[in-house]
Amino acid sequence: MADLLDDAAIDAALQGLPDWARDGETLVRTYQRRDWLDAIALLDAVAPEAERRNHHPDVSITGYRNITFRLTTHSKGGITNRDVDLATWIEELAARET
Repeated sequence: MADLLDDAAIDAALQGLPDWARDGETLVRTYQRRDWLDAIALLDAVAPEAERRNHHPDVSITGYRNITFRLTTHSKGGITNRDVDLATWIEELAARET
């Protein structure tokens, strides 16, 4: 099981994820997609990988095309490498699907 990352490790991880931010004990990123269907398509693409990893982000869609992913390791009560790894995977996927 992954250990909690300290502040320095989280800051270092975010250097490689410049569009992601820390919100307390959560990593957060909002993507603005072309439209509602494109936002849903991104979620549909992330869902199987999140399920495979057994690491599920909190997700919201607002303004019909803005999809926000919030990552935290609930069992640890904060941010772990599992969150950083999934954020990196989502970022790479979203870049390919733009």
